[in-house]
Amino acid sequence: MKPAARPRNEPAAPPAAPEQRRLTAGKRRRHKAASYVNRFATLSMRSSLLRHWPRPALLALALAFASLFLFAEPASADLRLCNKTPSRVGIAIGYKDKKVWTTEGWWNVPVNSCETLVSGTLVSRYYYVYAVDYDHGGEWSGKYVMCTKDKMFTIEGTEDCVPRGFNRSGFFEVDTGEQTSWTIQLNEPAQQGANRK
Repeated sequence: MKPAARPRNEPAAPPAAPEQRRLTAGKRRRHKAASYVNRFATLSMRSSLLRHWPRPALLALALAFASLFLFAEPASADLRLCNKTPSRVGIAIGYKDKKVWTTEGWWNVPVNSCETLVSGTLVSRYYYVYAVDYDHGGEWSGKYVMCTKDKMFTIEGTEDCVPRGFNRSGFFEVDTGEQTSWTIQLNEPAQQGANRK
């Protein structure tokens, strides 16, 4: 008896799945390309809308954007003093700029107002203040002796005040904590660190 014939090994037909994959991949590419076309068309439409705007409207729009940058005020970085007392006060300050001690005065600060003593970024951590009450007499002073004058002044150096023709005045210290701007509140009674005489 003959053994049963075995079927011949024929090459298998290619599976349907890879064909399907190819078609799906092709569709994805077509969708991607279509999205690029849509984006380009949208941008083209937007730019054509801008081209059809009247020139004065475009100029006004450009000026509006420019004014945002040109007229924006920079952040203030100053040393200010606010007078919260019931009197007008005169202010003198002292500070060390590089290696030179300098005193300056006088700023006349009305009741309930503020005055900028140093404009721009602060050059020192410590500033020294001496204040005089114009209306009721007295002063705000401290233990740091520096030179002053009765009229407006800028004096370099804090030594030998009297021999150089200046007054000796006691200033109180203000620690700004290395901030770029600082506001001193001059209150009644005297501010901490200042002695009202």
